[in-house]
Amino acid sequence: MSHSIAGLPAASIPGAAPSTMSTLEIAELTGKRHDHVMVDVRNMLFQLGKGDPEFRGSYRTAQNKEAPCYHLPQRECLILVSGYSIPMRAKIVDRWQELERREQAPAIDLNDPAALRGLLLSHTEKVIELQGQIAQQAPKVEAYGRIADADGSLCFRDAANSLQIRPVDLKRYLVANRWIYKRPGTMEWCGYSTRLVTGLLTHKVATIPHDDGHDRIRTQVRVTPKGLARLAEDLALVAA
Repeated sequence: MSHSIAGLPAASIPGAAPSTMSTLEIAELTGKRHDHVMVDVRNMLFQLGKGDPEFRGSYRTAQNKEAPCYHLPQRECLILVSGYSIPMRAKIVDRWQELERREQAPAIDLNDPAALRGLLLSHTEKVIELQGQIAQQAPKVEAYGRIADADGSLCFRDAANSLQIRPVDLKRYLVANRWIYKRPGTMEWCGYSTRLVTGLLTHKVATIPHDDGHDRIRTQVRVTPKGLARLAEDLALVAA
């Protein structure tokens, strides 16, 4: 059974074996009240046919009083948050991956000069490799920079071709990094106002005639030359 030390869940203690995650940490990561998480855990354990004492633990409150909590292994933790929102689930999954990386990372003896030299050498090699990758990307980035002030704009497909990536990958990047979005109930992409104000994107309005005699107004998001230059720089850093 994992217990807290100095008010921290056991999974948060650097160097400890994070085999469980406290309901305190789950509440903090998801933004839910701890007592609500406790209720969720009890309901989950009941439906799974598991005993409550198996996961029961305690912690010290800010008033130095002992209070109940639960410590869940990864399986039960992920089952619990499967009913939560996607952003909440993502935070829990990211936390487990971070804890697993800590477990897999080799321990470094800071009192061992040989270990410290090896660590420094490894870091230096990575820096040199990164500098080389950036240098390789520099000519391409500079070329995009020269057209940043040019006239005209590009659709997603043409912008993707210019950046030498697939259109679907470009759209995925633009969505993930808050360049574009879709309004509920529509299929058309819109640019975030911050990207429009800074001149990275622009909206092009077109009138499309229909067979019934009515015209349909369509708004198309387009990438400006300035936006293309910015994307080239950002994608170069991602690739590095």
